[in-house]
This record gives sequence, structure tokens and C-alpha cells, in this order.
Amino acid sequence: MKNLFILLCFTCFICANYSIHAQEITDNLESKPENFLERNSIYDYVEFQLNNTDTIPGFESKINKLKISGTIYENDGITPAKDIILLIEQADEHGDFDMRKHNTKRYIHNRGWIKTNADGQYTFYTFIPGNDRRYNQLQQLFPVIKEPTKPEYEIASFLFDEDPLLSKRCRKRIAKKDDPTRILKLKKENGLYVAQRDIVLKSGIEASK
Repeated sequence: MKNLFILLCFTCFICANYSIHAQEITDNLESKPENFLERNSIYDYVEFQLNNTDTIPGFESKINKLKISGTIYENDGITPAKDIILLIEQADEHGDFDMRKHNTKRYIHNRGWIKTNADGQYTFYTFIPGNDRRYNQLQQLFPVIKEPTKPEYEIASFLFDEDPLLSKRCRKRIAKKDDPTRILKLKKENGLYVAQRDIVLKSGIEASK
């Protein structure tokens, strides 16, 4: 009789523990947004961990390490923009995109997020991406902006002044129709390439295009 009582108690404990664990799993599934697979990768972060500095995966092992920093301004070009989320995605040093999968969603491994401080400042520690000559692909960093209470939007990719594939024709087109500051001019300091890239936020009409 005593053994039966112990077995009954143990069974109840197991059932209760399973119910709690099942509830946790259910809660996690329900907390995942319905558009998780389709939404922009800029939302795939844990917000309380964001600050104005981030390091792209792979930074420590790369030869051509890069520190890129700047200030993000409101669309007046003067006022520093606070609490702006900036996502950077890029190819690896061979020009290939290292694709991974998490929760059935594919993503670019070499990426990072920052959230600007009160002075609108940000810094990324990353590396210079390679060219993919098969597709005549420039060395690029691909940025996405998210302003508070507004939808995300892409801005022109960051280019590199010493990129062998950045032709004179391309430079002229950028100078005429685009923002020439997107071409990063690198300096080398203590074995680290350094670049400055300030960003001016789009107006409401521009951001909706």
C-alpha cells in the first residue's frame, strides 16, 4: 500500500511537470509573430540587448578588420536621431553570403544591429567583404533603418573606395544620382581599418517609396 502511494505521488509530479513544460512550449510558439518568416531581419533581435555598438560575427578571425562609425541625423541633417535601429548585413571575405537557419527562417550570418544613443552615434566592428567576380558583385554593406513608430526601410549600400570593381562609370553615376558619402574611404589605425559614415534619415515620403 505504501509503495502504491509513492508511485501515485511520483506519477502526479511527472504529470504536473509535463503540464508546466508543455505550457512553456505553447507560450513560446504563441509568442512568435505570425509574419516571423516573411518579416525583415531587422526585427530579429532582442531589444533589451541593443546598444550603439555591435560586432559582426567573424570579426576576430578576419584579416581586414573594419571599424565603421558615424552619426544618424533626423531628416533635417542637423538633429541627432535617438533610438534608431540600424541593421547591417554583408557577404564574407570571399564575397559569399553565409546563410544559416534558425526557427526554420534563413538569415545572413554576418550581420549586426545597433540602436543609436542620445547623440545619434553608432559603431560596428566588422570586416571588409569580398567581391564575387562571378556576378560582378561590389564589396558592400547592406543597411536597413528602423525609426520608432515607423516601418523599416533600406538605404543605399555602403561601398568601398578601393574596391577594384568600383569603376569610374559607377562612381560618376553615384556622384550624379546618389549620395557619394556611401563610398567609404578607409584609413588604417593600429592594424584596423577605420571609416566614417553619417546617415540622414529619409522624410516620410522618401521612406515610403
